[in-house]
Amino acid sequence: MKKVVFTLLALTFIGITAVAQDSQTQYNFLRIPVSAHAAALGGDNITIIEDDPTLTFHNPALLAGVSDKTLNLNFITFMKECVAGSASFSKILTDKATIAALAQYVNYGSMKETDANNTVTGEFTAKDIALNCSFSYMLWKNVSGGITAKFVNSYIGSYSSIAVGVDLGINYYDPKHEWSLSLVAKNLGGELKAYDEEYGKMPLDVQAGVSKRFGTSPIRLSATFADLNHWDYKFINHCAVGIDFLLGEQFYVSGGYNFRRANEMKIIASGEEKGSSHGAGITLGAGLQLERFKVQAAYGKHHVSAGSLLVNLSYSL
Repeated sequence: MKKVVFTLLALTFIGITAVAQDSQTQYNFLRIPVSAHAAALGGDNITIIEDDPTLTFHNPALLAGVSDKTLNLNFITFMKECVAGSASFSKILTDKATIAALAQYVNYGSMKETDANNTVTGEFTAKDIALNCSFSYMLWKNVSGGITAKFVNSYIGSYSSIAVGVDLGINYYDPKHEWSLSLVAKNLGGELKAYDEEYGKMPLDVQAGVSKRFGTSPIRLSATFADLNHWDYKFINHCAVGIDFLLGEQFYVSGGYNFRRANEMKIIASGEEKGSSHGAGITLGAGLQLERFKVQAAYGKHHVSAGSLLVNLSYSL
């Protein structure tokens, strides 16, 4: 079993790095952060080691650290009239294996429907749904691997599409020196049913990350490099960095910065040279993590005109 999982991971990463692919494709709602802790650390994080089921959405290998029978509910305020949420339930199978069921939902609200002459003929709605199953396994001491299978359904008015994909992840954690290293390939797959005759791909995203806590200090630093399959980006635009202040075993405060988001959200007004991202890219968050109950929140700007609040609630039955 261990050899099979590791071989799949190795072959996937070798194949992906051989050819660069466009990451801005269909089903980009899968890029919205689910974990408030990861969102507070710049929006992309695949390495922090916590008893936190939401981290499974970012790296299936991190499911190995989640408590048995943990129920999780999440909500994010996104754009105007857009409602997004997710949920998960995890179950430990053996001392090395854990499984989880996960779901994501985004409703984009009502929009005007027009004809070719721009005459309003009514309204329509759009929404995305993803149903996932994750499995993690301790491959060796300090090394866990994971896989998430995804079934995605998207609706725009009377049209719909269906896609399937997988996330593959691997994590190395050294508890003695507080080092955590991860590699993840997200959204490997494509459409089974297209909106029209043109079949699209999932938003492929290869990520690498590292986290380090310094001795007995309350500081933990993280860096995550996203979209490594998209080689034409500037190096800095692959990077999200974050810092945790671990105020005891039950409470943390976090901050981060996402360089790519800040660059993409930059507005250059007439007469300006550099422009301003108006705070896009900056992320903040905090969490209370008790033995059985956890509540976490994060704030960030996915658009210069609106901020997003992400809330996680978890309970171990």
